[in-house]
Amino acid sequence: MATLRFPEFRLGKVLATSFTGTLSERYGEKLERIPVPSRLVDWLAVNGLAVDSCTPSQLDRARELRESIHTAATAVAHQDPLPSSAVQVINDCSTQGLASAILTPEGGRKWRLNSSSVEDALSVIAADAISVLAGEREGKISLCASPTCRAAFLDTSRGGTRKWCDMNTCGNREKKARFLANKRSNSSLVD
Repeated sequence: MATLRFPEFRLGKVLATSFTGTLSERYGEKLERIPVPSRLVDWLAVNGLAVDSCTPSQLDRARELRESIHTAATAVAHQDPLPSSAVQVINDCSTQGLASAILTPEGGRKWRLNSSSVEDALSVIAADAISVLAGEREGKISLCASPTCRAAFLDTSRGGTRKWCDMNTCGNREKKARFLANKRSNSSLVD
């Protein structure tokens, strides 16, 4: 029996924008990184939000939250008004779960889900999105410069000039494309 292979997760430092990265290449050949409920369970566990299980309807709700966060982040990056439908989904998800912030002995914060339900986990992601979208975090919301990606990320670089959602993916792709274009251009000059 063959095991199903799923695309790897792209994990970031900001929970909300990392969650929006579960759909990659939004303007190219879309890559869904949580295609089935069990993959959402996996993603949540990797991000410290372990849940017992996930139903197809909970996965649909998670994707709705993901797209609402991305829509709102795109609006913030473009300095446009927040779409009311996105705000409603984010607020609804934030208030529908039961999670508590816990201070770790190392001085960090982690979340305790009260019922280990997907709704609890989504409330944490929505609360993180609210914090980012409301400008409570240091940095600014930007969109990846890759025309096929356009992922939202929190730019905390010194000058606020970061161009790529992730240098290891989109940034390296762009550098490689420029290198190959220069190589072709230089070889045509020699011919």
